[in-house]
Amino acid sequence: MSEKPDILVTLPMFHVALEELADRYRLHPLWKAEEQQVLLERLAPTCRIAAVRGVFNASMMNLLPNLELLSVCGVGYDDVDIKAALKRGIRVTHTPDVLTEDVADLAVGLMLASGRSILKGDRFVRAGRWPKEGMMAYTGRVQGRRIGILGLGRIGLAVARRCEAFNMEIGYHNRNLRKDVRYSYLDSPTLLAEWADYLVVVTPGGTSTHHIVNEEVLTALGPKGTLINVGRGSNVDETALAKALRDRTLGAAALDVLADEPVVPDELLAIEENLILQPHQASATFETRRAMVELMFENIEAYLKGEPLITPVPECS
Repeated sequence: MSEKPDILVTLPMFHVALEELADRYRLHPLWKAEEQQVLLERLAPTCRIAAVRGVFNASMMNLLPNLELLSVCGVGYDDVDIKAALKRGIRVTHTPDVLTEDVADLAVGLMLASGRSILKGDRFVRAGRWPKEGMMAYTGRVQGRRIGILGLGRIGLAVARRCEAFNMEIGYHNRNLRKDVRYSYLDSPTLLAEWADYLVVVTPGGTSTHHIVNEEVLTALGPKGTLINVGRGSNVDETALAKALRDRTLGAAALDVLADEPVVPDELLAIEENLILQPHQASATFETRRAMVELMFENIEAYLKGEPLITPVPECS
């Protein structure tokens, strides 16, 4: 019987799925190592594959000279140094599609929570204000409003489908106009924000989308607009966002992702009235996290068998 292949696992993932894979692979959890560099150096002669969540940079690759595959657990892979991987001939895969519906669910949930003041209502009741003050302040309605989707890919389309059920007008901005949808196309993020009541950000991370939502976009969205980010924290200028929320030049925001997560800027933590914060949990359901780990290891299995990778990143397709 051939020896189990060594797999470096960079961060915790869905533990049940990982435990089930332990009989086929020798899994080496990097986050449990007292000295991570020591573990990487020990694995250098034998480790060809890494199961990746979070950062995997050129320095880490250099400590693993026999590395051949980075299998990323997630649709986004902006924390992986793709240029360094390609230069080394290292293949990279990710896990698109399996998390689409859950992320879209949370985006719509945040839209409803913010638009109908659901969390504020909970605090109002728990503080004993209902019997003393009567009805809480009215909110606007959600149905029939305009939703602008910044990034009409898999997740953006899933958000749009859900919003159709709310009779919402749907607009979007992409790098290119899509001819397979009937939604309104706006030529820039600023024009989309100006048009929309809700701006949902689902663009991937990276240099091309860094601070794509900036002061200009937030100003265009305006004091009656709401920003929802389920893409990447780096997509939003958080300093400009905090100022806009404090000054009420932006109505509200709901964020599942942050630029330096899990660290949350104090200027955002200080805002309670019109900001909802989540711990990057859009895909955090049992079903999806299991599916993500399974797809990650299906890519690994395909590679070990010499078969085509199932979901390579576009740069490796």
